[in-house]
Amino acid sequence: MSVQSHIDKVLRKVQEYSPGQDEFYQAAHEVVSSLVPLLEEDNRYDMHNILERIMVPERTIIFRVCWVDDNGRVQTNYGYRVQFNSAIGQYKGGLRFHPSVNLGIIKFLGFEQIFKNALTGLQIGAAKGGSNFDPKGKSDNEIMHFCQAFMSELYKYIGGTKDVPAGDIGVGAREIGYLFGQYKKLTGHFEGVITGKGLNWGGSNTRKEATGYGAVYFAENILKKYDTELKGKICTVSGSGNVATYTIEKLYEMGAIPVTCSDSRGTIYHAKGIDINSLKAIKEINHQSLETYAQVHPDSVYTPVSHYPEGKHQTWNTPCDIAFPCATQNELNLEDAKTLVANGCILVNEGANMPTTPDAIAFLKKNNILFGPGKAANAGGVATSQLEMSQNASMEKWSFEEVDIKLRQVMRHIFETAYETSKEFGQEGDLVMGANIAGFRKVADSMIDQGAV
Repeated sequence: MSVQSHIDKVLRKVQEYSPGQDEFYQAAHEVVSSLVPLLEEDNRYDMHNILERIMVPERTIIFRVCWVDDNGRVQTNYGYRVQFNSAIGQYKGGLRFHPSVNLGIIKFLGFEQIFKNALTGLQIGAAKGGSNFDPKGKSDNEIMHFCQAFMSELYKYIGGTKDVPAGDIGVGAREIGYLFGQYKKLTGHFEGVITGKGLNWGGSNTRKEATGYGAVYFAENILKKYDTELKGKICTVSGSGNVATYTIEKLYEMGAIPVTCSDSRGTIYHAKGIDINSLKAIKEINHQSLETYAQVHPDSVYTPVSHYPEGKHQTWNTPCDIAFPCATQNELNLEDAKTLVANGCILVNEGANMPTTPDAIAFLKKNNILFGPGKAANAGGVATSQLEMSQNASMEKWSFEEVDIKLRQVMRHIFETAYETSKEFGQEGDLVMGANIAGFRKVADSMIDQGAV
């Protein structure tokens, strides 16, 4: 059987056994389709059936979460933890609380995490979890009750050398605090079982900033390879959570000009640059809509979702040199990609997980637009989570500057690994292929070493 026929067979099985999980299928197709050069060169992966094995989680946990709202009514949500692969280390990956969460979303995120974690060069396996609970509109008391109920189930399956969750969309410092407090109460252990903790109780400097900072460092490495730099570049950024906020902050430090941010209701365009202090106050402190930003800065333009160009995202309608999709999956489609190319964009650098659709990636590649894939470009968050685990294990605390230096080194390592791998397989500069092959090869070789388990 040819390599392509084998790949097609495996992907058909994924669709057959994972019905309705479109995002998972999309992620699986994107990864394995780029592995052809490796699979043709080394038949060990076929002999050990690695493709099929790596797409099946080692463990999938689904549980009911019952909690009491402020009106005294019992509410019910789904809880998930997909422990995907532990070949190179204990499970590691975030928790997402959002109404869109389902098993397919969690599996897609966990599958991507396998290769992202391998690329960091650190010894961490892959998992992902979450719930369809929506923190928006809930009181602090309701969020605490939900987090405590969620952890009352999850704690049975996690541990410092077993599975170490972190935050993701909808799970920030407040939620991590409530989750950790309940874990500590249930187990009696104060350990590094969750990352993203508060600085007073085991957290790491730079953790909140890490994914955004890391994305900018990755973009810096790409541009340097092509003899240019971030300084003076106009950048569009989607999102307004941790990733987007700290992408914007680091872009300013690098001399770039970030001019957009967005949330679920609309997009802000500020020609002179997004005011980072206003953005933090609105989103991190007051948890308000970006409509408030336009009120504070009347020289900015707010476009509600209802006024977006048909079939497009307003953020990518803004002329830029570099685009940073930092919100959610599939937010940059083919029509958006055409607009970016027409407006002279030179680089799309993913801060979110799988934010660019496959046809958009193909169009960008065809038009020679540089592309930083999320599993490489946004790996700074999980890398710094591992650095937090290292500090917890050694009972040390590193300064902000020490962690930031280590983060920058990790992002350079990821870029160099992906670039050199793309060169090795005759597609120099194709970082999608380079990242996928490099991450897959490390995990697959470890799986072979450890036998049929």
